[in-house]
Amino acid sequence: MSGSEIIELFVIILVILGTILSLLSSLGFIRFPDVYNRSHAATKSTTLGTMFILIAAFLYFWLIHSIISVRLLLGIIFVFLTAPVAGHLIVRSAYRSGTKLSDTSIKDELRDDLNKWEQQQKQEKQQK
Repeated sequence: MSGSEIIELFVIILVILGTILSLLSSLGFIRFPDVYNRSHAATKSTTLGTMFILIAAFLYFWLIHSIISVRLLLGIIFVFLTAPVAGHLIVRSAYRSGTKLSDTSIKDELRDDLNKWEQQQKQEKQQK
């Protein structure tokens, strides 16, 4: 095998991994019971799948054709920064609007933390 064939094989593996992760995340998005679990599937694995595909394209053009694509680099950075933040904001707004957890959820840790924070705020107001 020549060097370019090894690079192309590596790129193919990255594209296949990215495709599989994106497929699994779409299945998780359909299968999971509530907005919190669906957001997890929609952000984490989809981001990783998209990153694999974009990195594979970047490596292919860079190592095979000697072209450094700034657009692909910006796409990688953009997806890496915005997808998890968007997922976090969607879940946060769903929680604040009162969207209920699924029946299979065991514990609401954020509710416990918010209750502790509210108690600390009351104590600080009383001390002033």
